[in-house]
Amino acid sequence: FARLDIDPKTITWQRVLDTCDRHLRQVQVGLGSKETVKSKEDPTGPRVQHSRNTGFDITVASEVMAVLALAKDLQDLRDKLGSMVVGYSFAGDPVTADDLGCGGALTVLMKDALMPTLMQTVERTPVLVHAGPFANIATGNSSVVADEIALKLVGKEGFVVTEAGFGADIGMEKFFNIKCRASGLKPKCAVIVATVRALKMHGGGPPVSAGKPLAVEYTQEEVDLVKRGSANLVKHIENARKFGVNVVVAVNQFKTDTDAELEAVRQAALEAGAFDAVVSNHWALGGTGAEDLAKAVEKACSEGNADNFKFLYDANLSIEEKIGIISKEIYGADGVDYSDLAKKQIQQYESAGFGKTPICIAKTQYSFSCDPAAKGVPTGFRVTVREIRACVGAGFLYPICGDIMTIPGLPTRPGFYDVDIDTATGDVIGLF
Repeated sequence: FARLDIDPKTITWQRVLDTCDRHLRQVQVGLGSKETVKSKEDPTGPRVQHSRNTGFDITVASEVMAVLALAKDLQDLRDKLGSMVVGYSFAGDPVTADDLGCGGALTVLMKDALMPTLMQTVERTPVLVHAGPFANIATGNSSVVADEIALKLVGKEGFVVTEAGFGADIGMEKFFNIKCRASGLKPKCAVIVATVRALKMHGGGPPVSAGKPLAVEYTQEEVDLVKRGSANLVKHIENARKFGVNVVVAVNQFKTDTDAELEAVRQAALEAGAFDAVVSNHWALGGTGAEDLAKAVEKACSEGNADNFKFLYDANLSIEEKIGIISKEIYGADGVDYSDLAKKQIQQYESAGFGKTPICIAKTQYSFSCDPAAKGVPTGFRVTVREIRACVGAGFLYPICGDIMTIPGLPTRPGFYDVDIDTATGDVIGLF
C-alpha cells in the first residue's frame, strides 16, 4: 500500500448506473460531515472538506464494459482492468487501477461475466449474447470472446454473424478499426441493413417521434422520398468498401413497403457498388424470409478475400490526425474543431504515451454529422470535440463530440406513463 498523491481535479473515473437521470451528469461528492482531510497548505490547521466535482455515466459507457467486450481471455481481462487510468498524481503521472490495488479484485468480480450467454433464436439457431457497449457512446460491438467461441463452434466452413450497433458510420467503423484491431480477426463481408422508412426520413420525410403515430408518408408509397434518402445508404456503402470488404445490403421489408420502393433501394445500393442487395422478409416469414439474404452473404464471403481487409488509419498517427481521418472519410466533415479542454487532454495523452491507440468517437447516431437533425448526407459541417477521455485499459481514446451525453435523460413524455399492472392477474401492461 502506498499513498499515490492523486490530484482530485484530475480524477477521470465516473460512477455508472443503468438509469436515465440527467441530473447526475454533473454532481459534487464528499460533502458529508465525516469526509474531511488535513489541509495540504496548512497541515496543523482545521480539516477541510474532501469534496470534488464528478458525474455519472450510463453503464454501457463504462470502460469496464469496453474491457469486457475487447478482452481475449482471463489474463487479458486482468491486464486491461489493471491498466485502466483513473486519474493523475500531482506530479502528472497516470494512476491506474493496479496502482490503487484493485485490479485483482475487479477481475474476480468480472471473471464469470467473461463467459458469454448462450441463447437461441425462435428457430433454434445458437446465439451468443455478450457485452453491451452502445455505438454512439462506446465501441458498439459484442465481445471478442463470443466471436472466437462462435468461430470455433461453426468450424472452417461455417459462418458467424456478429452485430455492430447503430449506423455503419459508428458501429461498423468501430468494429473494423477497434474490435478487429484488438482481435486480429478479418471479416469477409459487411451486411448493411436498410429500411424504406428510414430512407424516407433521410429523403426529407416528416420528423419521427417515439410514441406518436407515423406520418402518412411512411405508410404509403413515396418512391421519390426513398430515392432521395438512398443517398444516405450510398454513403454507408462507400464507407464500408474503404475497409476492403464485400458489402451486402439487407433491405428489411415491412408490410407497408411497396415493390417499387424496395426496388428503388436495391438499385441505389447496386449502383453504389454493393456486392448484392436483397429484400429480406424475415419480419413476416422468419428464417425462410432471409434465405436469399443468407445466400447472398455466402456468395460474398466465398468471393471475398480476407487479405483485402484494411484499417482506415494507422494507430501510430497523432490523435488529431486519426480523429480527422474518421471525421472526413466516414462522416464527410470539412474538418475538426477542438475545445481548449480537448487540446489540453491531447497534449496530456501524447505526453503520457497514450496517443498510439485507436479512436472511439462518441457522437449522435441520427446523422453523419454531430447534428441529429441533419439527415441524408450533410455537407459543409465540422466536427466539434468537447473533451477526450482516455480508456487506456480498453485500448482507445474517446473523443466526445457535439451535444452527445454519456448518460441520457428522460423525454418529455417518458415510457413509464404507459406501464401499469393488472392487480387481479399480476400481468404487466404497456411494456410493448
